[in-house]
Amino acid sequence: MSFERITEQPSNYRHLDKMPVAELLVNINNEDKTVPYAIEKAIPQIEKLVEAASDKMLSGGRLFYVGAGTSGRLGVVDASECPPTYGVPYGLVNAIIAGGDKAITTAVEYAEDNKEEGWNDLVKNNISDKDFVIGIAASGTTPYVLGAL
Repeated sequence: MSFERITEQPSNYRHLDKMPVAELLVNINNEDKTVPYAIEKAIPQIEKLVEAASDKMLSGGRLFYVGAGTSGRLGVVDASECPPTYGVPYGLVNAIIAGGDKAITTAVEYAEDNKEEGWNDLVKNNISDKDFVIGIAASGTTPYVLGAL
């Protein structure tokens, strides 16, 4: 799946520090409105991903999210909410974040740059060909995530 924008780019808005609060809020809201359109364009790719992941899970496999930084934290939140929200067993949906559990609440600088550690963390979780791995990286280029995939 390709992405049109990558993270950590210069802002589309200049002088955020000088904008009135109301203008900041309007600009944030305008950016938020672009999300549904981006999702709409990606529905065919998302459909393929969901079908492939659910096939693995229904055949006894597990789902793993692998990410770093904010992307990894979002995977942790989603995985932790699957059992109470959808009634799936604990351990069916898992999240692995670069830098380990400490990285959930504290930035672990440079953990995302270690390509080998992404795969090593999956091996520690006894990954097999029955399982399905989703890499979460806003930029699409995070070495830790690419190494896991």
